[in-house]
Amino acid sequence: MSRQILLDTETTGLETRDGHRIIEIGCVEMIDRKMTGNDYHQYIQPDREIDAEALAVHGITPEFLADKPRFEEIAQDFIDYVKGAELIIHNAPFDIGFLNYEIGLFNQKTGRNQPPLDEICTITDSLVMARDLHPGQRNSLDALCKRYDISNEHRQLHGALLDSQILGDVYLAMTGGQVTLSLMNVQEEAEEGTSTSDIRPITADLSAFKVIKANEEELAAHHERMMAIEKISGNDHWKKLF
Repeated sequence: MSRQILLDTETTGLETRDGHRIIEIGCVEMIDRKMTGNDYHQYIQPDREIDAEALAVHGITPEFLADKPRFEEIAQDFIDYVKGAELIIHNAPFDIGFLNYEIGLFNQKTGRNQPPLDEICTITDSLVMARDLHPGQRNSLDALCKRYDISNEHRQLHGALLDSQILGDVYLAMTGGQVTLSLMNVQEEAEEGTSTSDIRPITADLSAFKVIKANEEELAAHHERMMAIEKISGNDHWKKLF
């Protein structure tokens, strides 16, 4: 079982060295490339002002955060949730830097010795992946949504959970979409409320369908795409199909 977590944070500003803090954490769980719905979302009281530039990005006000828990109150639940997973983060050094900063403060306040995230999780930077796939192009989350035809019209402001959900769609698109077609057994059908009676065979005359073959340019583009996916995943099983 492969457990991956798409993760994003919102903060009071850009630099931990200036004492800026995390104010929102959003995580989306994905197991075997399927979203499970077992997500994690938490707003956090930072005990400091929010920079105007940051407020313009995420719209999270000090008044909204006034009654939210502090990081040390939610730290253990968050750590238990992510421990052992692969964290997929767009521009990972930023979020991991802030999270490890918060964990350091947590250790100081509680006397704990909680290791940093990169010691208990595997970190994958989707921005690095995107730059490898699309060198010389814009690779922000918005740019990738446009490139892969992923709707983000509902994203008026940045939000950690929303951005994690969008990142999940982008990551699947960058790494080849759905990779397996699973045929459920009878027990799985019963648990998920599905039935093979909903599956109907194709009865049309297949000779009536027109076959459009890829031209050389399209084949070359496909090969380039598959080689990029192979570079990221380390998996070359697709070659066995040709």
